[in-house]
Amino acid sequence: MDEIVYYDRYSGQTNVEKVYGDKALRWTYGTLAGRVSLNALVKRAIFSHWYGWKMDRPSTRERIQPFIDEYGLDASEFVRDVDDFANFNEFFFRELKPEARPIDPDADSVVFPADGRHLCVPDLSRCGGLFVKGEMFSLATLLGDKNLASEYAAGSLLLSRLCPVDYHRFHFPVAGTPTAAQLLNGPLYSVNPIALRQNIQILATNKRTLTEIQTESFGKVLVLEIGATCVGGICQTYSPGQPVAKGSEKGYFRFGGSSTITIFPPGRVQFDDDLVENSRQHRELYARIGDHLGKRI
Repeated sequence: MDEIVYYDRYSGQTNVEKVYGDKALRWTYGTLAGRVSLNALVKRAIFSHWYGWKMDRPSTRERIQPFIDEYGLDASEFVRDVDDFANFNEFFFRELKPEARPIDPDADSVVFPADGRHLCVPDLSRCGGLFVKGEMFSLATLLGDKNLASEYAAGSLLLSRLCPVDYHRFHFPVAGTPTAAQLLNGPLYSVNPIALRQNIQILATNKRTLTEIQTESFGKVLVLEIGATCVGGICQTYSPGQPVAKGSEKGYFRFGGSSTITIFPPGRVQFDDDLVENSRQHRELYARIGDHLGKRI
C-alpha cells in the first residue's frame, strides 16, 4: 500500500506519516485474513470498548514516556506532568496549556477545530473526491437527514483527521450557540487513509455525533465527531444551549485515531490557499487547533 504523505504548514515541507500500529493496520486492510478479521471483530464496538478498557489499566503508564520519545511530543505543553497520568488513556486525552494553542484573533476568521491533517471541499456540489479522485461519501448518509443534506449540498466542508500521536481534544471552529450532540450510531472502522482509500463511505457510516452551531457570521454550522477503531468514546465537555467562544473546547476522544467534520452553509467561508491547493491534490495539510483556516465571505 502507498505511503501517507501530508504537507506541514509550519515547515513548508511534505512528510511521510509515521503511522501508529502501521503493520496491524496494513494487515487488517491489505490481506484477506485481515479483512475477515475486520468484519468479524475489529469494526464492532465491543472490540473498541475492550481496547479502551485495556488503555485504562494502571500498567499502561509504562507506555507513556516511550510514546512521547518515539513521536517527539513536547511535554512542556501538557497541563499535567507526565508522571501524574494514571494510565495511557489519561495521557491520550491530555489537556494542553492555553498558550500552546493560541486562537486566531481575527473576528472574521474560522479556526481549525483539532490538531491533525486536514482536507477541504470549497463547494460540495463540485467535489472531485477526497483521498482519491472521484471518491466522495454520501452527505445524506453522514447527516442522517435528507433535508439537511439538501440544505448543505453546495456547502463547504473541512475534514480533520487526528492520529493517535495528536492532541485529542476537539474545539469549536466558530463562536455561536451549539445544540446538544446527536448520536448517529454505526460501526467503528479505521479512518486512516489506508482504509479510506478502499472505502470512503466509512466516514459517513461510522459511529458519529452531530452538533448544530447557530452563528451570527456563518449561519448554521454543522460539526461532527467521527468514531473509529479503538476509540473508546466520544466525550462532550460543553454545555448545550450556552454560547461558546471560537476555539473553546467542545470535547475529547478516548484512545484511537479519529476525525471531525465541519460543514458551512453555501457561500459563507473562503478556505486558506494552502489548504485548498493541497486538498486539490488529495494531500492532507497538517495544522493545529486555533490556527487560521479561512475567513468569512
